[in-house]
Amino acid sequence: MTVLLLDERWPTLIPLQAHGRLSGPVSFTSEVPVKVRWNFSDLVAGESPEGVLVTTDENDPEVQRRLAADEAVIEAESRQDPVGQAQRVMTRALHIGEWERAQTHTSLLPYLEEESAEFAEAVRSGSDESELCAELGDVFLQVLFHAEIASRRGAFEFADVAASFVNKMRQRSPYLFDGTRTVVPSEEQERLWQEGKARSRRS
Repeated sequence: MTVLLLDERWPTLIPLQAHGRLSGPVSFTSEVPVKVRWNFSDLVAGESPEGVLVTTDENDPEVQRRLAADEAVIEAESRQDPVGQAQRVMTRALHIGEWERAQTHTSLLPYLEEESAEFAEAVRSGSDESELCAELGDVFLQVLFHAEIASRRGAFEFADVAASFVNKMRQRSPYLFDGTRTVVPSEEQERLWQEGKARSRRS
């Protein structure tokens, strides 16, 4: 059997290398959305004894069994994106980690403050690039953690946090989105930033 491992963020993006390599019968793990299942038969080229298992969850027991059996795997390349991998790690941590499951935004504040202070100290002390990267990674962990906690209560997700940054920059730094190709003077940046900030307050 072939295991087709899709990216849970974009499950409808089927890898090009799957073309012509998928045969029925087709089975899906439970989390695969209906929008993937509806038209999936259009991608299947005939039937075979092996068939294909479609999933977005590499930790599903059936997927783990098939991977252990060294069955063929076609994986969406976007799953190798480090940001996506970080999100999956944090999601799994809150799924099976007792300590992580017990945390709240409030209980994590000391860790956020500590990691931010350690990054600041690394900058001030002239730490090497690898140390700066590692310290930023610790801050990033806190962002992921808080976003996952919010996601668990249905408030917002990591993608919403990223979108809030992009939206703020659209409002306050429009030259980043209008095709400007020259260096924008600091005075103009400050003026646009304050104008965007004022608009946000009025809305």
